[in-house]
Amino acid sequence: MKKQPDLLNENYWSSRYKNNDVAWDMGEVSLPLKEYFDQLTDKSISILIPGCGNAYEAEYLFQKGFKNITLVDISPVLVNKLKKQFSDFLNKEINIICGDFFALTQAFDLIVEQTFFCAIDPSLRTEYANKMHDLLNANGKLIGVLFNRTFDAGPPFSGSKTEYNLLFKNKFQIKIMDECYNSINPRKGSELFVILQKL
Repeated sequence: MKKQPDLLNENYWSSRYKNNDVAWDMGEVSLPLKEYFDQLTDKSISILIPGCGNAYEAEYLFQKGFKNITLVDISPVLVNKLKKQFSDFLNKEINIICGDFFALTQAFDLIVEQTFFCAIDPSLRTEYANKMHDLLNANGKLIGVLFNRTFDAGPPFSGSKTEYNLLFKNKFQIKIMDECYNSINPRKGSELFVILQKL
């Protein structure tokens, strides 16, 4: 198993959270994700949010009645904050793991992608696709938002629709991979909403 380069290890991300250097943080659940969550009817599904950050998606899902949510992040600083935030629901409706996404072994019905893919080193992208496939139950889905733009340096790292199609096509049925119509203004025209179903 490959590992994140030292540049992107837990110390790097903890430092960014300590210094509030979180330019990717919108302060609320992403609207494309919110609208997807709103149409889900089975509240019993198991949901994973990797690289969960401040976990606005988890908070929204919990408020909507979902009771099987797992968060994982590599930063102990962030995870300790989340454990306090969700202390009443910890290890019941919400499970929080401090560790490497690539070391997970559980299985889930739904995995939510929100600024995690763009935060990992591009050398790990094939392993990301393979791991997502492994972590999903039969017919499980990877859904979320991916950047469709170039960055000068990362993280966030650049990505494109062409690359994503090549990366996922052998492991997933690409049900949707379209430009988001409901991105926040700074991201308009640069995000794709994806629904990928495990093959």
